[in-house]
Amino acid sequence: MRGKLCVVTGANAGIGKVMALRLAEAGASVVLVCRDPRRGETALAEVRRRSGNQRVELMRCDLSSQRSVRDFADAFRASGRRIDVLANNAGIYLPRRQLSPEGHEVMLATNHLGPFLLTSLLLDRLEGGRVVVTASASHALGRIDFQDLHCERRFRPMRQYGTSKLANILFTRELARRGRAHGIVATCFHPGAVASEFGQDAPGLLNLGMRIVRRVLRTPEAGADTGVFLATEPEAAALSGSYLVDRRARVPRGQGRDDALASELWHVSERMTGLAGS
Repeated sequence: MRGKLCVVTGANAGIGKVMALRLAEAGASVVLVCRDPRRGETALAEVRRRSGNQRVELMRCDLSSQRSVRDFADAFRASGRRIDVLANNAGIYLPRRQLSPEGHEVMLATNHLGPFLLTSLLLDRLEGGRVVVTASASHALGRIDFQDLHCERRFRPMRQYGTSKLANILFTRELARRGRAHGIVATCFHPGAVASEFGQDAPGLLNLGMRIVRRVLRTPEAGADTGVFLATEPEAAALSGSYLVDRRARVPRGQGRDDALASELWHVSERMTGLAGS
């Protein structure tokens, strides 16, 4: 990976930090993209120290805010650099319905619309590169309903989280199709049930359950393994459009196989991020 540049979102903790560390250990230059500057600085120091690689930097971006995503993209583009790997890893689970600055439900805004906008704004810097998306088996719980994407009628947190992860898979499939002419490889993966910060803000049983089972869950290192494989290994270049579990391609559940829906979601996402007609 020497001479290559990797951009990892949500790199301050969990899977994202491990991916950033492994890429830095492999010799890549790495940009840690974090929402919280203080936590980002802590992660930056750790990744530099543990990898022995000083070609690691920090940039701020809040994926729930389209203005923040655009500011990040403008700042990155000003550097004139191209990207070899964009790891769209940042994600969030919320137990209560909240809205982003643009008025979108926050899990959909952070887990799908933010990465969609970021990738779209940097597409010309990704020529010949790879886009790796952290999805989830929870996509099986979700359903794309264009009449209620933001849960105005009814908000069920686990279903909405699943819908945002389903959107990750559909986005990957459509990006793989559109990026083929530009040599862009797009893949996504399920990291497994990882002992991370998932559910930490949830009240009641989910929070308690996560605390109880954390000891038997996967480590972030194990969860990041397939993502690192997709970012670095030559054979992963042949897997564009695929959804992987433990380094093996799997057929997504439910709507995750619908390429027509993937194309429609792309167009709807363009409208919601202000990219339509641009």
